[in-house]
Amino acid sequence: MPIPEDVTGEEIDKDVRQELQSLPKTLAEDVAKNLVMVARLIDEDPEGAYGYSRVALRLASRVAAVREAAGFAAYATQKYGEALAEFRAARRMTGNTDLWPVMADCERGLGRPEKALDMAGAPEVHKLDKAGQVEMRLVAAGARRDMGQLDAAIVTLQSPELASTSVQPWTARLRYAYADALLAAGREGEAREWFAKAVESDKDGSTDASDRLAELDGVEFVDALVEDDDEEPENPEESEKSGEPVREVTGPESEED
Repeated sequence: MPIPEDVTGEEIDKDVRQELQSLPKTLAEDVAKNLVMVARLIDEDPEGAYGYSRVALRLASRVAAVREAAGFAAYATQKYGEALAEFRAARRMTGNTDLWPVMADCERGLGRPEKALDMAGAPEVHKLDKAGQVEMRLVAAGARRDMGQLDAAIVTLQSPELASTSVQPWTARLRYAYADALLAAGREGEAREWFAKAVESDKDGSTDASDRLAELDGVEFVDALVEDDDEEPENPEESEKSGEPVREVTGPESEED
């Protein structure tokens, strides 16, 4: 796949660059450039990122950072079985547990929420940093919802991190997941309160909490190119239909996948 001229490979994280030093120089540069493209495209063009990850994987499958990047690219394109295999390979190579929450979310994606819950109770969770533990909590709550256990999902999200007034990188997503679970359980007043708290902490717009809050407040967004108001709809029932519900996504993103 073509690499833009402005990509040098030097943009990658220094730890990844150090891993690539085990490769011949020219090969390391090629792998680095493909990894840069994965990182550049994964949010806006997941399929494109996946393509570059496959090139990197073909060139250097024995490098843990490459397997991890391939895992995230597969995860972004909902290839959960493939993602899980890559994450497991990366974990075997490094021995660390950082990927444990996203591995559990892959189990959810494969329709195995019970397995995700088993992983949420495993000893590996205690080895995670605070961000990883919050991520694991989000995945566990999502698994409870997958199983139709709304009250259990709500309880799972109740934590010191949720109650804290300080804003951390995970705060908006945690508050959003809690609000969404409350709303699914019919607790609209509480849900509105927590969507508002999510908006307050979501400075970079990582969630659609502001839209969800507007919906609860009855704010309607009207297209400027609407038909004449005097024109009767052919089928009056059509005007009563509401939009499709928003499905919760948890993860680095599942998001709440």
